[in-house]
Amino acid sequence: MVKRKRAGLVKVQNLPMLQNLIRRDPPSYREEFILQYRHYESQRDIFMSQPDGSESETFCELVGFMSNVCSSFPDLTQEFPNDLAQLLLKNHAVLNYDLREKLVQSLVLLRNKDVIASTTLLQTLFPVLTATQSKALRTQIYTTIVSDIRNANTKTRNHRLNKTVQAVLFGLVEAGKNDPASTSGLWAVKLTRELWKRRVWDDARTVEIMKEASLSANGKVMSGSVRFFLGVDQEMEEAEDSDDGDDVNIGKVKHQAGINKKTNKKKRKVDRAYATLKKQQKNKNKPNPLNFSALHLLHDPQGFAENLFSKHLSRSNTKFKIEQKLLVLQLVSRLIGLHKLSVLGIYSYLLKYLSPRQRDVTHFLACTAQAAHDLVPPDVLEPIVKKIADEFVSEGVASEVATAGLNSIREICARAPLAMNTTLLQDLVEYKGSKDKGVMMAARGLIGLYREIAPEMLKKKDRGKSASMGMKDHETLRFGIEKSGEIEGLELLEEWKEEQRRLKRAEKGLDSDVEGEGLEEVEEDWGAWEAGSDDSDDDETGWINVDSDHEIEISDSEDESEKKPRKKSKKAGEEEEEKVTKDSETPNGQLIDEEIEKKPSTFATTRILTPADFAKLAELRTQAGLDKLLGNGKKADKHHTNRTPITNEDAVDVLAIQGPAKRGKADKEARLAVAAEGREGRDKFGSKKGKHAEKSHSTTNKEKERKKNFLMTVRKAKGKQKRSLVEKRRVLRAHVEKQKKAARKH
Repeated sequence: MVKRKRAGLVKVQNLPMLQNLIRRDPPSYREEFILQYRHYESQRDIFMSQPDGSESETFCELVGFMSNVCSSFPDLTQEFPNDLAQLLLKNHAVLNYDLREKLVQSLVLLRNKDVIASTTLLQTLFPVLTATQSKALRTQIYTTIVSDIRNANTKTRNHRLNKTVQAVLFGLVEAGKNDPASTSGLWAVKLTRELWKRRVWDDARTVEIMKEASLSANGKVMSGSVRFFLGVDQEMEEAEDSDDGDDVNIGKVKHQAGINKKTNKKKRKVDRAYATLKKQQKNKNKPNPLNFSALHLLHDPQGFAENLFSKHLSRSNTKFKIEQKLLVLQLVSRLIGLHKLSVLGIYSYLLKYLSPRQRDVTHFLACTAQAAHDLVPPDVLEPIVKKIADEFVSEGVASEVATAGLNSIREICARAPLAMNTTLLQDLVEYKGSKDKGVMMAARGLIGLYREIAPEMLKKKDRGKSASMGMKDHETLRFGIEKSGEIEGLELLEEWKEEQRRLKRAEKGLDSDVEGEGLEEVEEDWGAWEAGSDDSDDDETGWINVDSDHEIEISDSEDESEKKPRKKSKKAGEEEEEKVTKDSETPNGQLIDEEIEKKPSTFATTRILTPADFAKLAELRTQAGLDKLLGNGKKADKHHTNRTPITNEDAVDVLAIQGPAKRGKADKEARLAVAAEGREGRDKFGSKKGKHAEKSHSTTNKEKERKKNFLMTVRKAKGKQKRSLVEKRRVLRAHVEKQKKAARKH
């Protein structure tokens, strides 16, 4: 093969120049590369024998050169990646900082050029990450690992790589699980938390890594994993909100690009704006992924909660600080409330911390409320409620303490109503007349809770009108009995449908008292399957016309639907009620007590609810809630429904326990600073007339004359030119007299 003339004409002066030439034409510069590779091998042998050598700058340049061009000569550089890995693994503690950084960068470059696999890169970097003492090197390796795993899972999930890395991280956690001085699991916790927050890993295997890390004997590893379960979902939402940038104003960008000078920079700006807008529209139309919380992906929550409590809390020889114990207690109580677990030892453990003198007592009260649910035996929770009432709610304590006690009791009873007895409840309710606002609001909150769930436990004066009227239909609370699932507020939708049916029949001139939906109305419901869809024509559906008086119900056979009696109209119902009343009277004129059971609604079982129906149901529920809060008379009583039970999906907020914060006494400067906080970005108060006068004040005659058209002032100018001396003198004297009169007035 004849060598090209170009290789002989170009004189190589330095490595960057040779690197550029090899990229353009590798075969022509093979000999030059072989020469440099031999030089690299000699320098490598020197550094392997003396890693702390002084000639590190030359070796750095050779390593950078080889990593950039080794993909052009794969037959000559088969051992080059292994050399870099061994040099970094064995001598990272004694190598120069610049050389260590260059080695990591070269390995990443080889990974980007597909010379080595991601698995090889990560297996090289993980041991260095856990063993090195250099903070800069740890940061560089940590960033490299996160970026590489993210890039590998950008388009599709790389399950093979994910399983390999997760196995390595699980091994790091298991290695130092029982050693309090081992911090090998700390980097596993950090990496797992970061990848979960970026939605790269969101499976059960990731949760298992953090589960094992939370059982570690090292305080830092345990705290990091427990914080993962308590707050990683909130951090994920905040990160997504911060990543969502402001909407791009395409019209403004196009306008600026059109009126300004056209340059390549402006063109690139418009292209970026279009790309950003396209990405936003794509993400807007993209379906939301079904993301489960880390607490929901636990394999055995009961065993996990028991292990946490027995290993970190129940033992007396644990050397964790009170803050770390509080974190574990928050996680255990959160698991108990969320999954309705049974860990009875935690309630006796909490009793010793329920004291107003305890530091961070509001957090312990919140944990107590989180650990309560309706499947905990009432005799276990009653001592806790009684101790809170004795320690926090009494005449000799501060108002803030009483507020925290009443609020915590309310939160516990909202989740386990049977933890309260009638005597204690009526005693606590008396604090509704307290002069302190926080105590009064907390007591009223307790009253409002039991008006909904157990009004019979309150005195008659504390029940209220709505609760007293609803006591007949109220079911007595019993332990272990759960209500069957039902759609909240379904009767509101049924009443609205009936009202709309009557209005339509009245418009058509039909009898509005005859019940039963016609087929045309059912067609309209199917036409409005989408919540925001337009009304569709009934003629295009192709349904068979039937009489509108027949009811359409879902039944097993036609005979059953024919035998079912039709619903009675309002007037017929009133007449029958009067008839029943008359028949139930005794000859002496007394009424016989008869319990008329209210038939359950069959609205949800006889028709299919569309998304439009659910949208209307949400609107009706909101309106009913407003009517109840505002006390709109009959509407509030008519739409009175039982209180929605508090679920344990969300954690108990400490601020809800503390109540409204009191502002202490402050000097004038502090009060002015607080008052100025709410006035940021707001115009100052003042008369609009003065502001208008500053912008458009009145002008003098001379200013007006300047702005007049020339043709309007030309005659006056000519008249001034033709004045005689006598006329000028007369005008001047008149002007002088006018000035004197003005001076006398002042």
